[in-house]
Amino acid sequence: MTATYLQTFATARTTLTLGQMAAMCIFGLSGLLGAVFLQDFAALCLLGVQISFLALAVWRLSLVALRPPVLATEPLLHSWNEEWPRYTIVAALYQEAEILPHLVERLAAIDYPAERLQGFLALETDDHATITAASQLHLPEWLTVLVVPAGAPKTKPRALNHALSLATGDFLTIYDAEDDPDPLQLKEAAVRFRIEGERLACVQAPLRIRSRRKASPHPLLDRQFAAEYAALFEITLPVMARLGLPFPLGGTSNHFRVSVLKALGGWDAWNVTEDADLGFRIWRSGYRLGVISRPTYETPPGPLRLWLPQRTRWLKGYLQTLAVHTRSRGGMGWRGWIALILTIGTGLGSAAVHAGCMAWVAVISLMAVMDGRLPSLSIMGWTVLIVGLAAAWIIQLRGSRIAGTPYGPIDMLVSLPYWSLLSLAFVHAAVRLALEPHHWDKTPHQVDVEPIAAPDLYSDAGRAAA
Repeated sequence: MTATYLQTFATARTTLTLGQMAAMCIFGLSGLLGAVFLQDFAALCLLGVQISFLALAVWRLSLVALRPPVLATEPLLHSWNEEWPRYTIVAALYQEAEILPHLVERLAAIDYPAERLQGFLALETDDHATITAASQLHLPEWLTVLVVPAGAPKTKPRALNHALSLATGDFLTIYDAEDDPDPLQLKEAAVRFRIEGERLACVQAPLRIRSRRKASPHPLLDRQFAAEYAALFEITLPVMARLGLPFPLGGTSNHFRVSVLKALGGWDAWNVTEDADLGFRIWRSGYRLGVISRPTYETPPGPLRLWLPQRTRWLKGYLQTLAVHTRSRGGMGWRGWIALILTIGTGLGSAAVHAGCMAWVAVISLMAVMDGRLPSLSIMGWTVLIVGLAAAWIIQLRGSRIAGTPYGPIDMLVSLPYWSLLSLAFVHAAVRLALEPHHWDKTPHQVDVEPIAAPDLYSDAGRAAA
């Protein structure tokens, strides 16, 4: 897939093509006609949804069983006996003057030869506060301020593309304003690229949510958000990498071969989840994705007024990514399509139906209680409900144990209404996709956080020495 192809067709600048709109109309009309003229159509639809949820539950349970053990990285790092490759670090920031000093301090702690590093703080031209704050800081010699020329769309991926055009490193990684990467993360990524060979285009570091120094005024949202991250980055992505499947990248701490990234045309500046899109574009171009073990710590978004816009942007970007990657079959293969369905597809589908399913179960249960009997669900209904809940809880529990984040019975119960919030975000995302497809909802970052105290699964001598 060339840069020309990216610019002309495989971008989210056009939300839906005429063919996609026609297919949606045909599908919707067929469903409406089936509901009107076929008596068993609704039952068949319900059965299809139940089978899909059951299959998703089985997939989640298999992820827990298939998760590969964490490899010890210390011997690999100490066995490196040649010059480290050049590395470019990019942090695209907007309205982050308050947290910028913390980011610079953390980037300066990265354990990598300074003469092999190139770094950019990519700032927008109208972000005078952050530019001023950056000018007043003592930056490492390898880290410079890069003011991104004004233009459209005003998104993080457009800023990243500008930095990419100036990158001289063999490899490149990106960090967000609140990130606290493990100091040895770059070295582990470099070793992994050398071991795996030229077809490995990107490795993803796990993202872990940090606790707060002060008591959080919204602990329930924070803990659910942390459990989601743990399930994704500690369980799902390592297994998909082990199976050789593509997956949506995280928005930070992904490490790329610069030559491959430039050949792909960089990030899609029109997609508000450019990370999810890029993972599948890498796959379609014949390259592989991998994971590493040294984490980056991040902050939870905070209260509902901040959580909802962020989740809305994510789901809107997932819709954009699904639209882009269903326009062409080239390069996907059956494994690519399965991976797209199991990640982007199930993420959107689950968010769309969670609240409706919860309301349906609640109504049935309430009616049964009022009649003094047990809820009357079919065997299939009970199976889907029990297996589905168990699978969701088990994968989050196992991921949280690995990440060192708290997750217990109360969190399991709170997850039920929390999942319904995903449906609210999905409705927002669908509306925003129609009205403001390329608007970037900025999530303010907070500084009152600290890493959760938990033993790592590998030696952390590098952090102590950095």
